Amino acid sequence: MPPHKTKRPRAAVDSPAVSETGRQTKVPRTPSSSFGAPQPSVPGPSRSASSSSTGLIRPPPLLRVPPPLQPSSGPYDASRRLTWQGSTQDYEAEAIDLTQSDDGPARELYGTLDGKVVGIRYYNGVATAGELVMCRREPSNPYDSNAIRVDNVLGAQIGHLPRTVAAKLAPYIDNGDINIEGMLTGEKGFYDCPIRIQIYGTSEAASRESLEERLKKDKLVKATQLKKTRTESEARQAPTGLKSGRGTSGFPRGEPEVSLQELAQVSQAVNFRSGRDITKSLAMDEDQLAKLPMAQQPSTIKATLLPYQLQGLAWLSAKENPKLPDPGSNDTTQLWKRDARGRYINIGTSFTATAPPTLLSGGILADDMGLGKTLQIISLIMTGGPGKTLIVAPVGVMSNWEQQIHRHVLEEHMPKVVIHHGASRQTSAKSLDAYDVVITSYGTMTSEAKGGALSEIDWRRIVLDEGHTIRNAKTKAAEAAWTLKAKSRWVLTGTPIVNSIKDIHSLLKFLRITGGIELSEVFNAVIARPLANGDVHGEALLQSLMTDVCLRRKKDMKFVDLKLPAKTEYIHRITFWAEEKKKYDALLSEAQGALEEYQNRSKVGQKGRFQGVLERLLRLRQTCNHWTLCKERIADLLKLLEDQDIVPLNDKNRALLQQALQLVIESQEECAVCIESMINPVITHCKHVFCRACITKVIDIQHKCPMCRAELSEDKLLEPAPETSASQEEAELDQVTKSSKTEALLKIIQATLKNDGSKVIIFSQWTSFLTVIQKQLDEAGYTYTRVDGSMNTSQRDAAIRALDYDPSTRIMLASLGVCSVGLNLVSADTVILADSWWAPAIEDQAVDRVHRLGQTRPTTVWRLVMEGTVEERVLDIQGKKRDLVNKAFQEKGKSKKTKETRMRDILKLLA
Repeated sequence: MPPHKTKRPRAAVDSPAVSETGRQTKVPRTPSSSFGAPQPSVPGPSRSASSSSTGLIRPPPLLRVPPPLQPSSGPYDASRRLTWQGSTQDYEAEAIDLTQSDDGPARELYGTLDGKVVGIRYYNGVATAGELVMCRREPSNPYDSNAIRVDNVLGAQIGHLPRTVAAKLAPYIDNGDINIEGMLTGEKGFYDCPIRIQIYGTSEAASRESLEERLKKDKLVKATQLKKTRTESEARQAPTGLKSGRGTSGFPRGEPEVSLQELAQVSQAVNFRSGRDITKSLAMDEDQLAKLPMAQQPSTIKATLLPYQLQGLAWLSAKENPKLPDPGSNDTTQLWKRDARGRYINIGTSFTATAPPTLLSGGILADDMGLGKTLQIISLIMTGGPGKTLIVAPVGVMSNWEQQIHRHVLEEHMPKVVIHHGASRQTSAKSLDAYDVVITSYGTMTSEAKGGALSEIDWRRIVLDEGHTIRNAKTKAAEAAWTLKAKSRWVLTGTPIVNSIKDIHSLLKFLRITGGIELSEVFNAVIARPLANGDVHGEALLQSLMTDVCLRRKKDMKFVDLKLPAKTEYIHRITFWAEEKKKYDALLSEAQGALEEYQNRSKVGQKGRFQGVLERLLRLRQTCNHWTLCKERIADLLKLLEDQDIVPLNDKNRALLQQALQLVIESQEECAVCIESMINPVITHCKHVFCRACITKVIDIQHKCPMCRAELSEDKLLEPAPETSASQEEAELDQVTKSSKTEALLKIIQATLKNDGSKVIIFSQWTSFLTVIQKQLDEAGYTYTRVDGSMNTSQRDAAIRALDYDPSTRIMLASLGVCSVGLNLVSADTVILADSWWAPAIEDQAVDRVHRLGQTRPTTVWRLVMEGTVEERVLDIQGKKRDLVNKAFQEKGKSKKTKETRMRDILKLLA
C-alpha cells in the first residue's frame, strides 16, 4: 500500500498615593462632598497596597488580597495589576481553543448614578471630562470594608467614592449582582471631582426584574432609567428571522451521476467575503493602501520583492520606530494625540498625561494567506539593524521558516539560524546567544517563558507566526508570549479575528499597547460593548487603532495584482432522508429541553448545566454528517423515549445506561440523597444516579430506590464504563452505510473528476467522518490521500506529495483544524466543506490553502448544509463573526447590530 494511503496511527489616613508620573505623595483625610451631602473621604492604601483588588468592578470568584506590586524600572503598565487575579484560573494546555471561553450571561446597562470622587486633593494628574476611570473594590481597606477606590487607567489613585455610596454598592458588587464603570464628567476641584457611574447587571429577564426592584429601593437607579434601558435591551435582543434556501440536493435518491452544471443549478452561489462598505471612517481603503511608500529592494535578499511587499517592508520598518504626533495636529498614534498645549490625550479613554506615553514597537501583519508575510519579515530581519529575532510558530511550520531564510537570503549575509524545540533544543541562554534567529514552537515558548532559556534573552523582536494562536488571553501560551522581553513585537496572521473581538484584545496586550486599552475591562467598555451595540464610535475607534497597528492586504485588491483564477462558492443544501430526520428530531427535542431546563434553573439562581446543552448541540451537528458518528447516543435517546421504568441489565442496556451515567457525570448533577456533587457515581436499573456510598446506605436500610421506590440491590448498580481507545471507537463506526450528506458529496466528486486534472480536498472537523468517507471512497475505487492531526511531519509530507505528483491521486481527506495552517494545496482546484466550523476564519484559511499564489485553475468551493438544521443557522452566526472583521478593517460585508454572546448563539441554533 502506498505511504499516502496507509492507515493512520492514533495516537488598595495617610498613605502613599501614586501620581501620574509615578511619584508618591501623602494623602491626608480631607473634607469632601458626596452624592448630595457632605461626606468624609474613604481613606485607603496606595496603589501598591495589598488590599486592593483590580478591574472595573468585577468581583473575583474569591475575594482575596493580591500580592504587592514589585517596583518597576520602566513606565507603569496597568495590565501588570491583573496578573494576580488569574491565579485561580485553570489554564488550558497548548492545544488551540477555537472559541473564546464562555463568560456566562451577558451584562447590560441598567442606569447611571451621578456623584463625586472624594479625597482627590493630592492627585497630581489631569482629570478630563469624559475620561474613563477604574472603580476598584477594597474589601480589605482598614478604614472601610465597603471602600471603592477610583484610579486612572494607568493605575494611579484619584480618590474614593463617598462612604454612603460605597456602602450601597459594595454588597451588590461582592455578590456578583452588578458591575460598575466610571467616567469623569468634569475637571477636578480642590477636594472632589464629578463622576458618572454606570451600573450593569444580568440580561436574563426574570433576574433583571428582581434586581431592578432592589436597585430602586436603594435609590441607586431611577425607575425611568430602568424602563428606558430595558426597552433598549429588548430591542437589541429581538430575534432575527432565518431564511431557508431551497431544499434538498435536488436529485432523487439513487440517481447514479450528475454534472457540475446540474449541481450548481440546485445550489446557492455565494461570496462569503464580499458586500458593501460598512462605514466611512478612519480605516485605510484600498486606494490608500496602494499609495503607501515603498522600501528599497534589500541588498541581502535574493528574491525580488513585489511592489506591495516593498510597501509592507517600509510599513514594518516604520512601525518598529513609531513617533508621537506633533502638538495641535489631528494625527493620532496608537490612539494618542496631542493638544495645542502639548499634552497627550488617549482618544479611547480620554486619559490626559503631561509626560510622553510609551508607544508599542511592532504590530500585526494580517495580509491574506499567500501574499508573502514570511518573506516580508525575513526582509525586516535583514534590514532592521542588529539584534536577535525569536520566531514562534506551530510545530509543522518551524522548518518552513528555516528553509525560507536559506532560500531568500544571500549566502554571504546568511544569519545563524537554530530551531529551538524538542529533545535537541539548547538548554541555556548562553548557547542561544550565538544565533541571530531562533525558531521555536508555542509549546516550548510556554514552558520557557518563566525561568527558561528564552526568558533570559532581551530580543530585538519577537514574531508570532499564526499569531491568532494566542487570541484567548487566558491561555498559558498567551501569558507566556506577553511575558517575554523584546524591543519589538509582531503578530503574523491571516485571521486576526477568529471568533470574537476579544481576539484582537489579546493581540494588543501582547504588543504592549498603552493608555488603558491593554486592560480587558477598558477594552470592553470603549470598544467591544459599543461595537456589539452598533455604536459607530466603537467602530471608528477600533478602525483607527487597526489602521495604525495592523496592515492588511487582500488577494483581490487590484494593486496586489496576483492575477489569481476566479473562485466560485456554492451552498449545497441537502434534505435528510426520512429515517435520518427521525433521529435528528429526537436529538433536537432533547437539546431544546436541555436548554430550557438550563434557562429555568438559572432564573431561580440554581446551577445550570450548560455543558449538557453543548454536548447535545455537538451531537446534532455530527448527525448532520452521518448518524453513526453518535449512533449509540441516539440509540440511548430513542430508548429513553420508551415507557420502560426498569431496564433489564443485558449487555446492550448496560452500555446504554453507562452512557446515560456518563452524561450525568459530565453535567455535574447533584446526588438526590446527599444533595452534593456526586462522588463515585453509579446508575441504577431504574435510571437514577447517586453517589455509591449514599445509595449503598439506602439499600442497606430499605432495599428500594429513593426516587421511584423500585426494588433495588447492589447488583442493580452500574459504574461508569472504562474508556475505550480511539481505534476501538473507530471500529464501531458504521462506515458502509451512506448518509444523505455522503451521497451528495460523492455526486460532487464524481462530477468534478470528469474534468481532466481536477483534484478535490474534502475538509471536515471530525476525523471519524473522514473515516466514513474513506471507506466509501474505497468501495467506489478512488485513490485518495489523507492529512490529519494524528500524522507526523513525514507522513503529512508524503500525503501532500501524493496529491502534488501522483496523477491518480485526485482526492485528499483533510482535517480542518490541521489543514488551515501551514500547507500549500494548490494542486487541488475544488474544495468541499463537509461541515460548518464555529469560527468562519478557520474555514476561510483552509480554502485559501487552495486559492492562493500558485493556483492556475479556477477554484470551486462547495459548502454542504443540511436543510432546516443547525447547519443553516451556523451560517447566520458565521456572518456576524465576519462582521467583526469588517468593522475592524473596513472590509466589505453586511452590517448588523448584533451582540456576540455564546448564549445568544445557542438560542439561535436551537430555535
